[in-house]
Amino acid sequence: MLLQSPYWSTIRATVIYGCDVWVLKGTIKNKLMVFERKVLRKIFGTTKERDGTRRIQTNDDLDKLVRHKNITNHIKAQRLSWFGHLHRMPEDRMVKKFYKRKPLSVRPQGRPKNRWKDDIRNDMKKLEIKNWFSCIQERNKWKLYGERDKTFVD
Repeated sequence: MLLQSPYWSTIRATVIYGCDVWVLKGTIKNKLMVFERKVLRKIFGTTKERDGTRRIQTNDDLDKLVRHKNITNHIKAQRLSWFGHLHRMPEDRMVKKFYKRKPLSVRPQGRPKNRWKDDIRNDMKKLEIKNWFSCIQERNKWKLYGERDKTFVD
């Protein structure tokens, strides 16, 4: 039922367009999760209790319905996929040159902003990916890590 809904093919695809390079902060994660739950509640509607009353689906109910494949996990998996693709690229590609470049300026004082690389490293720590460089070279093995990340529960 859910796999055929317009949510997966149209709504989610539109919302996460370009998510491969996003830096996910806590506020953005929360807003994405709230949006997803609102849409899923509209799609699934209310549930009927045994006594005949109706109630709104809880967050846990919705999480079970999508089999823990929520929007933030999907974004993390897409980022890992892009990270692998980026490391398999030839050195002369423009994207890889931008990724590897070091800025000449000095970072401002204070706490450094969270970067895309930092998010990727945190994702790999949570998934316990060891020796990631050799895993990236094996595309099928790296793809399995991405699939595992889609259903990863924090």
